[in-house]
Amino acid sequence: MLIVRTTITPMPEGDSVYQLSKRLQFMVGREVVDTSLRTPSTALETFTGLTVDAVWPYGKHLFMQFGERKILHTHLKMEGTWSIHRRGDKWRKPGHKARVVLTLADPVGPIEVVGFELGLVDVFPANMYVDRMGYLGPDILYPDWEEYGRDEALRRILQHPERPIGTALLDQKNVAGIGNEYRAEVCFLAGVHPATPVSQVDVGQFLDISRRIMWANRNSPIRVTTGVKRAGENGYVFGRNNKPCRRCGTLITKASLGGTEFDELERIIWWCPTCQPSKSSHLEG
Repeated sequence: MLIVRTTITPMPEGDSVYQLSKRLQFMVGREVVDTSLRTPSTALETFTGLTVDAVWPYGKHLFMQFGERKILHTHLKMEGTWSIHRRGDKWRKPGHKARVVLTLADPVGPIEVVGFELGLVDVFPANMYVDRMGYLGPDILYPDWEEYGRDEALRRILQHPERPIGTALLDQKNVAGIGNEYRAEVCFLAGVHPATPVSQVDVGQFLDISRRIMWANRNSPIRVTTGVKRAGENGYVFGRNNKPCRRCGTLITKASLGGTEFDELERIIWWCPTCQPSKSSHLEG
């Protein structure tokens, strides 16, 4: 049964986009009866009259293919959401925040799929997909990750041994799909400070932990790294500054990491000073 009154508001990590893609599979096989792309670079593009052939995720990116010709590429960034409802129903967000409005044919009445506050909206020819997206590392949620993804992600990360493991994990060119929340939790589970150089850690262990917990959470509405699904108890360090470590009781600390030649954007890191000791005193706090 198709549920058409819903808002999809995941945090932008690979498991969220994986779930979003699953929710949008109802689009496949439907004809687009109206198109409105509300960004300057895509405003003249249209999918009207075409059929939705496929919807799929790659890391934090979402793709929709229309016929054999066009692909719509979107990214949630931090604020993006998608809504599904019947045409004519009141939108749950103001119209000026809509970036993509696709109206699909349905026997009961047209369905609107609306992307609000999307951080990226792009359209390109379907035969350009590999050229456009080939820079991304393997998707951590590949079904065949062990066979086709792990070794390549390992190779890419090890190319820069002095880079902090925390920023290497966030670099989508190394491995696609890991975001700041999982980065924090993976570093805790590995017992390593996020600023520790790649050369000083077992990178394979980090990839294995990332894959294990993200695969376990891929269909879950709540991310769990502690084994406890109760709200507020599901994570170890992410967002828990000045709260006691669940293992040792030491207060969780936060700081920034990034702003280098490799990582132009600084991001917040959280860690337990006891469970994840830093080898550099200036990183503490």
